[in-house]
Amino acid sequence: MQQTKIAILGAGFIADIHFESYHRFVPEAEVVAVYARDGSKARAFAEKHNIPQWYDDIDALIGQSGCEIVDICLPNFLHAEVTFKAAAARKHIIIEKPLAVTLEEADAMIAACKSAGVKLMYAEELCFAPKYERVRHMVKEGAIGDIYMLKQGEKHSGPHSDWFYDKNKSGGGVLMDMGCHAIAWFRWMLNNAKAVSVYATMATVYHKGRTVCEDNSVVIVEFENGVTCVAENSWAKHGGMDDRCEVYGTGGVVYADLFMGNAAVAYSKNGYGYAMEKADTTVGWSFTIFEEVFNQGYPHELKHFIECVQQNKEPLVTGEDGRAVLEIIYAAYASAGTGKKINLPFHPKVNRPIDLWLDAQKG
Repeated sequence: MQQTKIAILGAGFIADIHFESYHRFVPEAEVVAVYARDGSKARAFAEKHNIPQWYDDIDALIGQSGCEIVDICLPNFLHAEVTFKAAAARKHIIIEKPLAVTLEEADAMIAACKSAGVKLMYAEELCFAPKYERVRHMVKEGAIGDIYMLKQGEKHSGPHSDWFYDKNKSGGGVLMDMGCHAIAWFRWMLNNAKAVSVYATMATVYHKGRTVCEDNSVVIVEFENGVTCVAENSWAKHGGMDDRCEVYGTGGVVYADLFMGNAAVAYSKNGYGYAMEKADTTVGWSFTIFEEVFNQGYPHELKHFIECVQQNKEPLVTGEDGRAVLEIIYAAYASAGTGKKINLPFHPKVNRPIDLWLDAQKG
């Protein structure tokens, strides 16, 4: 079997998920190297997963590791810089959400990959999650008539790494972290229909002492085909991960929950496991997921990209899709700041999307 050589950039939570996905579900891929800014973390990750090479120098990895694909699992503010370097070295790129911090970065990244003739895939796993894909196929088969509303929500009590809470590294809070999933999934369900307006409200309700970023948001996106979409996202929801969608049609309705139905229901007075170190997610009732990696579609998206590289096919979710998601995020921050509906296209020049909300609050 032909194997494509992968370098994982990053050594945190999402990098672990990507490695597990390759190792368990994608025999066409071979992870040959890992990079982390902290060399000790890169080495520990490599030893944990028996990866032959580790680097704390991104230029050395790109030039020496022999990889054909770089899988970018780094903080948001590094996405553009690393993409430019990988494209210049003719490496194909799959990149975790969001595509970039700014629209200018997104446009430059897309242009760089096109100029270099390399593939760029925006890693939106909800477009590959088995339950959500079953929902999409039911809709395509006419099971619920014409769609008039979509809802998607992802909620938990906060991210795994400190950088998410730093607006200078993340560009924003829960909307940048998880709202991007909902927006990408709406476009996926609607065959990339054009979004025409956005209305949003957001606040920092739980992590006030830790971040100026929003930790709870509701975003309403109206599309040109008349469908209304509602994204609900939170870092303030206790009791573990919640990820579900609702599809409303003229002939029926479909609900899908990525985790319920594939969980062990438990009650713990004191909590258990790693989660005790960071939050209260295992105190009281919890729904322990035994196959999170598979349920969320990570193996499926990575396997798809390997196939695209090996067979010279266009990825189903592209850099342009990631750019479209980012533009809607801009509009959502602006709407939350002004209290008004924002029409698209919308491309103000800002350093970070969240500035469109924070600056408005300053008056």
